[in-house]
Amino acid sequence: MSHDAQGLDKVCLCSVHEGGIVRRFFPDGEEGVFGPGDVFLYTPEDRPYQGVIRQSRYNIIMFEPQLLTRVAAEIPGRGREPGPVVLTGDGPISPEAGRRFRQTIAFLHDTVCPVPDPEPLLVSAASQLLAASVLNTFPNSASADPTAADRRDAHPATLRRAVAYIDAHAQLDISVADIAAAVHVSIRTLQCAFRRHLDTTPMRYLRRVRLSHAHADLLSAAPGSGATVTAIAARWGFLQPGRFAADYRAAYGRLPHETLQHHDS
Repeated sequence: MSHDAQGLDKVCLCSVHEGGIVRRFFPDGEEGVFGPGDVFLYTPEDRPYQGVIRQSRYNIIMFEPQLLTRVAAEIPGRGREPGPVVLTGDGPISPEAGRRFRQTIAFLHDTVCPVPDPEPLLVSAASQLLAASVLNTFPNSASADPTAADRRDAHPATLRRAVAYIDAHAQLDISVADIAAAVHVSIRTLQCAFRRHLDTTPMRYLRRVRLSHAHADLLSAAPGSGATVTAIAARWGFLQPGRFAADYRAAYGRLPHETLQHHDS
C-alpha cells in the first residue's frame, strides 16, 4: 500500500512486527526502510512524506508532544524547566535501547490496554512510562543542570511547602512542574531541595505518599466489599502489581494481600 501524508501534530511511534515499511520525506527524498523488530517515530516537526507498506504488521502509538516536556522535567538528573522537548532523531540510540523500548510497548499493550475504564492515575502512570521510554530510547534535547541560584533556593521552607502540596493533592495527576509552580520555585530548585533534605526526588516522595494512601485503603476496605489489591493499587497510580507489592512489603513488612486478608478476617 502506497500513501502520501502531511506532517503530524503528534508524536507517532511505529513498531514493525512483520513485512516492511519505507518512508520518503519531501523535498530532499531522505528515505528510511524499516523491517521486523524496528521501532521508529514521526515527530510534529516532520515534513510531508510518501510511504509504502509491504505486507506489514505493525503497531502505531500516538500522543501529544507536550507529554515529553512534562516527563523530561521529572527524570532525575535532567530537571528541565517547562519548554518544548525536541526529538532529534527517528531511530533508537542503540539496538539495546530499541529492545527495551519494544518490551515497554509489549508491557503496556498486555497490562493496561485490556483494562476497561482504567483509573485516571493508572492512565497517567502508563502515559508517563511511555514518554520516559521515548526519552531514553530516541535522541532528544532534554538536558539541564542545577544552577547556583537553584541550589541556594533549595532551603527547608521550599521543601515544607512542596511536601504540603503533595500531601494535599496526591489523588490528582500532578507533575513535578505542577509542584514547582505551586511553591513558586524552579523545577531544578525543587529537585535540589528534595535531594538535599530528604535524599529523594519529588516524584519518589509522591509515590511514597500514594503508597500510604493505598495502605489506608487496604486497612479500611469493608469485608465483602469486593475490594482487591489490584484495584486499590490502580486507584493510586501503581502500574506494575509486582513492584507495588515489593514497595508495600518494604514499607509495611507484609504483602498487600496479607493486609487485606487480615482485615477481612
